[in-house]
Formats: sequence, structure tokens, C-alpha cells
Amino acid sequence: MRATMSLAIEDEHLRPGACVSGPSMMSLADVCLYVAILAQIGPEAMAVTSSLNCHFLRRARGDRDLIANARILKLGRRLVVGEVHLFSTGDDEPVALVNATYVLPDRDD
Repeated sequence: MRATMSLAIEDEHLRPGACVSGPSMMSLADVCLYVAILAQIGPEAMAVTSSLNCHFLRRARGDRDLIANARILKLGRRLVVGEVHLFSTGDDEPVALVNATYVLPDRDD
């Protein structure tokens, strides 16, 4: 019901001011939660993000990698709800909090 991933920050992930871009952070969060979901339901290409809400809490430094800690809050028949905390490596406080919902395809029982 959990997954942890990291993103090695490169120049392509940065915006002016040497901070990590929002799309880079949201992509990491989305993939990390997807991995947590697939670990529970098995390989399923049609599990898709239906909503993703990101709260940027503080600047993500461009000289540090990002860490994502995903947790599934509810795993239902059709919907999965989860949250992801994003951290700059070495920091105790998160740089962003992401809440996301995935839609699962119909399953034959």
C-alpha cells in the first residue's frame, strides 16, 4: 500500500531561480502512486489518473534530488485514492503534498 521513489534532479527539471518545476514534482508523485497501485492489483495498463491535486508547500531546491513517499488511502473496485509527500533529499519537511485518484478498469470476477 506504499511506494518510495526518487528523482535525480537535472537541469531539465529546473525553472528559473534553480528550483524544481511543478510538472517535475507532479510527474514523480503520479508515477510513485501508480507503482503503489500496481503492487496491489498487478500489471494493469488501463489504471489511469482521474484527478491530481498538488499543494506546493515550499521551494524544492534544484541542487537536491526529490524523494516521493506514496500511500494508498483507499483501494476500491473502481477507484483508488492516495497521497504522496515529496521531499528534497535531506529535508524533514515536505516540499509538496499530492492527493490523487485513479480509475481502475472493469474487472471480471
